[in-house]
Amino acid sequence: MMVTKSHARMRLNDTLSLTYGALRGAPTRTGLMLLAMAIGVAAVVVLTSLGEGARRYISDEFTSLGTNLLIVLPGRSETSGDMATLLMSDTTRDLTLDDARALMRSRYIRRLSPINVGSSQLSWRERSRDISVFGATHDLLAIHHWKMAQGRFLPLVEMDRATPVCVIGARLSSELFGNRPPVGEWVRLGERRFRVIGVLATKGRTVGIDVEEIVVIPVASAQALFNEASLFRIIIEARDRDAIRHASAFIKTTLRKRHQGEEDITLITQDAVLATFDKIFQSLTFTVAGIAAISLAVAGILVMNVMLVSVSQRTAEIGLLKALGASQRQIVTLFLWEAAMLSFAGACIGLLIGLGGSWLIGYLFPAITMGAPLWAVVAAVGVALLTGLLFGVMPARRAARLNPVLALVHHR
Repeated sequence: MMVTKSHARMRLNDTLSLTYGALRGAPTRTGLMLLAMAIGVAAVVVLTSLGEGARRYISDEFTSLGTNLLIVLPGRSETSGDMATLLMSDTTRDLTLDDARALMRSRYIRRLSPINVGSSQLSWRERSRDISVFGATHDLLAIHHWKMAQGRFLPLVEMDRATPVCVIGARLSSELFGNRPPVGEWVRLGERRFRVIGVLATKGRTVGIDVEEIVVIPVASAQALFNEASLFRIIIEARDRDAIRHASAFIKTTLRKRHQGEEDITLITQDAVLATFDKIFQSLTFTVAGIAAISLAVAGILVMNVMLVSVSQRTAEIGLLKALGASQRQIVTLFLWEAAMLSFAGACIGLLIGLGGSWLIGYLFPAITMGAPLWAVVAAVGVALLTGLLFGVMPARRAARLNPVLALVHHR
């Protein structure tokens, strides 16, 4: 039994030694096959990293807006026809401050803020610029998880009370006031005067608006400034994740009763949006991974062609092995080991290149958190190895069928 084990081990060592010698003896051929496999695996890793990074970026952007959010829009969105065109129906009744107050009666809603958005000219002394104006209430700060750099946010007053105060973004503060503290200064929005009571420290975007370049005023003041009674939207924070479903039902029921029995609003939940984006980006990631995997098939074809050439160049070696008693199975095993070693080494090199490329993209674009999912890494290496073995079968079988006498004669 001990002899058999030793003999088996020696045959494996001989196989590995012969395989390594064959690969080392043809560096150009070996380099081509390694490069083909490396490019395929690197492409899978980089493209899946991009897809996963895009998914994380969108998810983080939505999460940064707040948690457990529901957004009420005036008008009902409908999908119509085979083209799935998004149509907004006529609004039976606008969203109002009274609608917002009615929604606060639900125990499933923690806080909410009615929103008005418009543009105006902000002036201070000789300086002025066009800016976006955000009409909101005190609760918007907690809903969106914003932070204050200076002063305080909007006062906690009734929604319909138009107080002449404002909060400005950090970049806007720097451009208008320079190093001068803006808190306490009076500015002009259109034809109205407002006193600056705070500066936002938060960066990023919300509702498509740069937070660093906005002016936030009480919602009633915004309605008076723009002469607009209808709300742009109502942003709501549910008490917890489980409360979102109950809050949604309450919102729809309440506004249907207030709007003469018509459901003329669109309700968007943060979870639903995130789930939709997750599905889109997962599909995108699988798609680009599949496209990149095509390069592995191309690499496999290259392995097969190069190994077929190798068989023709190594007929004497094959003939000598068979003359010494090597079986067809051992010849096949020898060539398959060669294909496996090439594929695995190429996959490892490609993996390093792919991870390095992902790191470089993440370094150049720090907003995107790069990182190939584990399934993509395992699948890339596994497919590379499987592809090399599958396309190595034909050359291996051709080598095994060579007649040892004819192979040695041909070599002469």
